[in-house]
Amino acid sequence: MSGIDIKTIETSINQEIHQIDSLQGLEAWRLKYLGRKGIIAQLTSSISQLPPEERASFGQKANALKDRITSLIDEKQQSLATDSAPDQVGFGDIHLPGVAQDLGHLHPITQVIDEICGIFLGLGFSIMEGPEIETEYNNFTALNIPLEHPSRDVFDTFYLKTQNPKPKTQNLLLRSHTSPVQVRAMKSRKPPLAIIVPGRVYRPDAVDASHSFMFHQIEGFMVDENITFADLKGVLEIFARGVFGQDIKMRFRPHFFPFTEPSAEVDISCIICKGKGCSICSRKGWLEILGAGMIHPAVFKHVGYKPEKYTGFAFGMGIERIAMLKYGINDIRLFFENDLRFLKQF
Repeated sequence: MSGIDIKTIETSINQEIHQIDSLQGLEAWRLKYLGRKGIIAQLTSSISQLPPEERASFGQKANALKDRITSLIDEKQQSLATDSAPDQVGFGDIHLPGVAQDLGHLHPITQVIDEICGIFLGLGFSIMEGPEIETEYNNFTALNIPLEHPSRDVFDTFYLKTQNPKPKTQNLLLRSHTSPVQVRAMKSRKPPLAIIVPGRVYRPDAVDASHSFMFHQIEGFMVDENITFADLKGVLEIFARGVFGQDIKMRFRPHFFPFTEPSAEVDISCIICKGKGCSICSRKGWLEILGAGMIHPAVFKHVGYKPEKYTGFAFGMGIERIAMLKYGINDIRLFFENDLRFLKQF
């Protein structure tokens, strides 16, 4: 090769560099000139074949050409990287499908709790929460539940092993209902009171389609002068129609709870068959939704209220029970299995 060859190469690289439009093309062009078998390597290897007096000059020109090619490659690489940036962030082809983002879902139990709390907040109730580890006194004694009551047995309550020197009534347990918060609220506040208490409760039940050792309840109560059973019925009717629809019917059946007197269980007409009778309501046309009653005078005495001055009502419901009826779910275990195919339906 001679000097004219280098000039020819310089002309070629100036023309070719402008035709390169991709990083892949630039890499192929670099190998063509700077690769181990590229044009610059061929020029360098030909120096030994030149007359001695031409070698130094030719070598300088070859090195200058190499530096020129390296500089052009750096400039072109920066130019191509800038031009291709929109493609890298997704603006290249607007017809390509986008990347879908998974949306979070509120758990159906959370949705039902929020809905119920919203109804009672609209009626002037406030929300209060309490500890899940309770004393035996708050969970049973203050609620007029006697020592011989079956619910106080170790087979029906999760008692905790503690080194507690206090009396037996101060034994600790996982609360079996949200009613202990009723005791805590009345001890710390004076009437009038209108409070609802959502939260988890625990009972050592065998797990099956309708039972779980952990579930959710909402306790509600109102205390003031001249509160009557009619007030209880009115509040619960607003609640039931708000959750299950305006067309449902309600009925109160006499029942017994140690902490209310009189007591009742509340049914609504079956939301599936409209009261005609089906497998969901066991052909009865009615579905039980909660228990309620007027707060027992003995409970008022435990919290320091005067039964001759104040009256009040209380009610409690299982959230899983409400959710199963509302959404037509036949197995309580579905709420706790965390199967996204189930949860995404809500």
